[in-house]
Amino acid sequence: MEFNEVDYARSVFDSEIEELKRVKSHLDRNIKEVTDLILNSKGKVVVTGIGKSGLIGKKIAATLASTGTHAIFMNSAEGLHGDLGMICPEDVVLAISNSGNSDEIVSLLPSIEKIGASVVAMTGNKMSKLGRAADYILDIGVSKEGCPINLAPMSSTTSTLVMGDALAAILIKRRDFKPENFAVYHPGGSLGKRLLMRVKDIMKKGDEIPLCDKESSINNVILTMTEKSLGAVCVMNGDLMVGIITEGDIRRALTRKEEFFNLKAEDIMTRNYTRTDEDSMAIDALALMENRESQISVLPVMNGLKLVGMVRVHDLLNVVGR
Repeated sequence: MEFNEVDYARSVFDSEIEELKRVKSHLDRNIKEVTDLILNSKGKVVVTGIGKSGLIGKKIAATLASTGTHAIFMNSAEGLHGDLGMICPEDVVLAISNSGNSDEIVSLLPSIEKIGASVVAMTGNKMSKLGRAADYILDIGVSKEGCPINLAPMSSTTSTLVMGDALAAILIKRRDFKPENFAVYHPGGSLGKRLLMRVKDIMKKGDEIPLCDKESSINNVILTMTEKSLGAVCVMNGDLMVGIITEGDIRRALTRKEEFFNLKAEDIMTRNYTRTDEDSMAIDALALMENRESQISVLPVMNGLKLVGMVRVHDLLNVVGR
């Protein structure tokens, strides 16, 4: 029978999904107790492992660190040659070994015990040397690997990764970790911009804001709108904004041909206008624009009752993106 790569790839998915279901069925209160341990710790989480488990451990440590848990990764082999100095008595050591008998991991245990740090074993063998030495165990045991010769770590590394994700997700919930907290750890790139940028960082302000008095003529309104090129004019009564005139308002006013050039700003302005606050997140301002029944391309920006700026939809899109 001819070998079918697509069918075989699907069988690997099926195999690993079945093993994940097995690991899921073994979950118990240990994961809550490990979460309690980390939350109550005055130290950090030190994730350690070797080989493929070490690679997964790096990802787990990175996920924890980016979601509010002070975490680092220590290669187990390097730990035997001085990196154990990273560990303090207040720390929680998350030791990853599917077999639980990896020489590098096992060799670390006496020193970790002397240091006084707590040990959480992420292992598939509770009765292993690591399992017996640990304070808590997160069972990642699988019955078979996705590998056709059942040797290369596949299902076991997948289960380790998902267990680490589950632990991080629980900590996110229990810390009430919010998008703005996440942004602090991700200031670079588009993700950071989406989560960190506020309206006041993007808005037009000062002389860039198109303004007119409520008694201004339609001619002055159009000239101001053209000069400032924001697609709208804010209508003022002294220092108070009382309405907004958009290009759509001008087009609608043009249907009143007989009186068009006699109209004043207050005759065509929108009084019940949508606005945003200068401290609002840029992504929220964009959502406000997009969620309106009638499309909005520009928003007045307020500080209390005071007009402080204007922000355009395409400025927001350039920063926030989608």
